[in-house]
Amino acid sequence: MEDLKNRITQLDNLVNQAIAQLKISQSLEQLEILVQESKQDIFWQNNEHARSIMKKIADLEEHTRPWLILQADIKDAIDMLGLNDQSLQLELMANVEKLTDQFEVLKRDLKFSGPYDQYDVIFSIYAGAGGTDAQDWVSMLLRMYTRFFEMKSFNFKILDQMLGDEAGIKSVTLEVSGKLAYGLLKSENGVHRLVRLSPFNANNLRQTSFARVEVMPKIIVSKDLDIKESDLKVDVYRSGGHGGQSVNTTDSAVRVTHLPTNISVAIQNERSQLQNKELALTILRSKLLKLKMDQHADTLANLKGPVPSAEWGNQIRSYVLHPYKQVKDLRTKYETSGVEQVLAGDIEPFIDSYLNNYLFNN
Repeated sequence: MEDLKNRITQLDNLVNQAIAQLKISQSLEQLEILVQESKQDIFWQNNEHARSIMKKIADLEEHTRPWLILQADIKDAIDMLGLNDQSLQLELMANVEKLTDQFEVLKRDLKFSGPYDQYDVIFSIYAGAGGTDAQDWVSMLLRMYTRFFEMKSFNFKILDQMLGDEAGIKSVTLEVSGKLAYGLLKSENGVHRLVRLSPFNANNLRQTSFARVEVMPKIIVSKDLDIKESDLKVDVYRSGGHGGQSVNTTDSAVRVTHLPTNISVAIQNERSQLQNKELALTILRSKLLKLKMDQHADTLANLKGPVPSAEWGNQIRSYVLHPYKQVKDLRTKYETSGVEQVLAGDIEPFIDSYLNNYLFNN
């Protein structure tokens, strides 16, 4: 029985450490806030917001419940051991084996112990240095990521998009939802570099292009942000389509600017001014929280404004199509010659390498 006691005590310690690392208590606090919001009489007046909150509740419950059940089952096993009943030894041995197996399965969650890893994502791609080639590179990255989203059964929709003057896309912003969406996609945040023979150059010369990928947890409500109304400037204007055509006849497009950091979000995709404003505020909150995380700032007042430009020297990953074929992550040193597979959405090895090595060594 003594060996059994040692095993269950060690397992209890490991599980408690994991629960602390995963910040389960904070997740439960957030869950309670969202559950209380869902009980308000006006909750379903905005169906899209309500569905988003209900999904977040379900995600938080899925994240916390297995650990709480495992913790309670271990406590029950410890209580049974305290009875010192030899007739229970075989049952207890089988129970400890089962609980150990459950812990091994749940340990994968430790890779996603960040406070926002369970969140949905606001995912943006911006053309950088490289002109038309860079805008085409954005469209290539968009195709790569949307195929990856499909492989992971993530839901996604384009919130805003600006097409290039000649080809490609100047910028695009999507909402991505799915299990561990931010935890998986945060590795993609940064500047991505493409080297290839340019299809837009008359002499078919080699061209280097850059695009910046911005990955932010989607923030609907957060106790970590204190945005003052006086720090926001809201502009309303007429929505316009590509080439200047009018999308509708009302002033429904909205631009929200956070004056202290000069971060601005403009949305015109939705039909109503209220919907566009709510979406712009959600993206703005996400941008401010991501900036706060990146700069390790205690308050919004300490933020210095957004940084790395999409150009040489800032890249996290290089995709080389000529004179050889290689994709290499400059942070983890993981590389592959299977460029076509990567551009077709096979980026999970890069994500795994980041989670397994880079995160735990920094």
